[in-house]
Amino acid sequence: MRKDPGEAFAELVGVVARLRGPGGCPWDLAQTHRSLIPYLIEEAYEVAEAIEEGTAERLADELGDLLLQVLLHARIEEERGRFSIVDVVENLRDKLVRRHPHVFGDAEARTPDEVRGRWEEIKEREGRSFEVGTKPALLVARKFVERERSLGREVALPRRISWGEGDPERLVGEVLLEAVLWAQEHGVEPEVALRREIIKRLDGGKGQVREAA
Repeated sequence: MRKDPGEAFAELVGVVARLRGPGGCPWDLAQTHRSLIPYLIEEAYEVAEAIEEGTAERLADELGDLLLQVLLHARIEEERGRFSIVDVVENLRDKLVRRHPHVFGDAEARTPDEVRGRWEEIKEREGRSFEVGTKPALLVARKFVERERSLGREVALPRRISWGEGDPERLVGEVLLEAVLWAQEHGVEPEVALRREIIKRLDGGKGQVREAA
């Protein structure tokens, strides 16, 4: 009989607490938020690779590895007395309810585009500004285009840019953003498209090369 999700999650939280507790694992005990950053990024990419691969067994495994990163970060904060995984879960629950008034309230949103627009409007009312941060530039550009268009703001750039004129850095930026605009219009994820194209070129067009684990 399959366990209740809450019971399974509680057991997992207990395992992570044991790893970080007295007599636990030296590696886990040595980790900090900063030292875990590379693993967090790596696990997120491996989840994406598993989705591309289409294997349910690998996806389940990689999602578990990504969840471990969340639990480790939450455990570190709990040890400092600032918040715990319970706060993370409850904050997420409240946010989902708050940003889906068409499900949990009286608002209406009949299409994915209407939902996205309402989500961005609510974020703006919450004072959540758009942040570039350290995320990959293509990912940020895609989110920027989606956000602006979902709020009814047009993102316009000059077409048919001449590579022989102007500041090279500015031209590259314009071309890349133009490519992101085109990708968004056609439902293409630019990060995935670029990665696939690189793999194809490395493999002579066969598309069978994979990055080392």
